[in-house]
Amino acid sequence: MGTIKTTNIEPIADNGTVTLGSSGDTFTIPSGVTMVNNGTQTGFGGDNTPSFFATMSAGQTSISSGTNTLVAFDTESWDTDSAYDNTSGNYKFTVPSGEAGKYFITAHLHFRGSGTYSGLDIRLYKNGSFLAQTKRNSTSNYLHSGTTNNIEINTLVNLSVGDYIQVYGQALGTTFEIAYEGAYFGAYKLIGV
Repeated sequence: MGTIKTTNIEPIADNGTVTLGSSGDTFTIPSGVTMVNNGTQTGFGGDNTPSFFATMSAGQTSISSGTNTLVAFDTESWDTDSAYDNTSGNYKFTVPSGEAGKYFITAHLHFRGSGTYSGLDIRLYKNGSFLAQTKRNSTSNYLHSGTTNNIEINTLVNLSVGDYIQVYGQALGTTFEIAYEGAYFGAYKLIGV
């Protein structure tokens, strides 16, 4: 085949469509070529899905000090691939078929107590095993009667199809509550494997 050299390609009809190639064809853009887009582009890049965002409808109360507690994120704000399970005892995001890759995970908890506390933890678990945590220890107690304190975690992780993520929280001191106000759990896919 020969080389076509031109400065402008337009459809025959105004506002028509120009199709380059057909299914299965490959177009190669050589090194050093600059592509400039002054219009609207569609179908390029990822859309960062699957993604979900969940909150709590009620606090989890009367939790004993040092108890690692699965957080009840039971209310979905969105769930693009129906990959988040908000049913009791689950509260987990599971990577759906064909969606292995690198994910951004975020969670935020509010703790409330009637006593004093020397430590707060928020933990991510992958497939039931510890993955990451944010831990806050202090000699000056964080929680006092009627007050709320927050802690969050953000991480990046490689996930395979079927892997699942859950959020746990605990406080060190006396009986505590994981308050629902402002608490959230979310994730989205950054890129494939």
